Amino acid sequence: MNNALRRNIYKNVMLSFAYAATALTVAVVLFIILYVFIRAIPHVSWQLLSTKPSYINDTIGVLPDILNTIYIVIATLVFVLPLGVGAAVYLSEYAKNMKVKRAIEYAIESLAGIPSIIYGLVGMLIFCQYFGLKTSLLAGALTLTIMNLPTIIRTTQESLDSVPTSYREGAFGLGANKWYSIRTVVLPCCIDGIVTGCILAIGRMLGESAALLFTAGFAHKVNGFIDAMSSSGSTLTVALYVYAKEQGEFDVAFVIAAIMLFMSLLINYTASKLSKRIQNKRY
Repeated sequence: MNNALRRNIYKNVMLSFAYAATALTVAVVLFIILYVFIRAIPHVSWQLLSTKPSYINDTIGVLPDILNTIYIVIATLVFVLPLGVGAAVYLSEYAKNMKVKRAIEYAIESLAGIPSIIYGLVGMLIFCQYFGLKTSLLAGALTLTIMNLPTIIRTTQESLDSVPTSYREGAFGLGANKWYSIRTVVLPCCIDGIVTGCILAIGRMLGESAALLFTAGFAHKVNGFIDAMSSSGSTLTVALYVYAKEQGEFDVAFVIAAIMLFMSLLINYTASKLSKRIQNKRY
């Protein structure tokens, strides 16, 4: 068997393995999505989606959990985006001392590997007790901010590093200062990385339960955004855990899971459309 034939066989085997791995991944994802929706759809009702739980009438509603999830995602993004993007800009554009830069990057990577239950414990001790926020959505949002900082920083930093140096030099050649060139040239070129970081961060926010059990609480109350930030509230993941594990209401748990899947798909679709729209305006 000559070398050309051996390489051709190896290539075909690797291609077959890649196709099989792709097909298996797609099949698993589709199975999970279809299974959750098939189990959930028969139990979806307007009353379930638009009311809060009532122990007097013995009814279940998930409206407070949906609102609390939206509130905590918005509040976390308000905190984490400026901090994450600002830290990435500093590390990529301003940090000159390599030892300090490597130390910061090591700390960021270490934060990414900490289990979420530890974040919840620390968040409860610092935000709920030391700062006096008690069990509230604001304490949960601040905890999620620390958890998602590594994701935003790393994705933004990688996007900033991928922008060609010639873009910066061209801006400097036209008389722009460093910050102006970063704001008008570099950051618009890496909008995809920032959007990707946001999608990953939101996905983790939607799926987080361990940290929020300690910091956000279990309350099923309908509040406005300002009032909700200072009061206890159960998110969809926490509610799913309570209904499935504590109360054995698996039908409601599957409805909550379907809502979370729908929100995740909607966020991904909206983010991709927004990214394309920003790119079209730029070019």
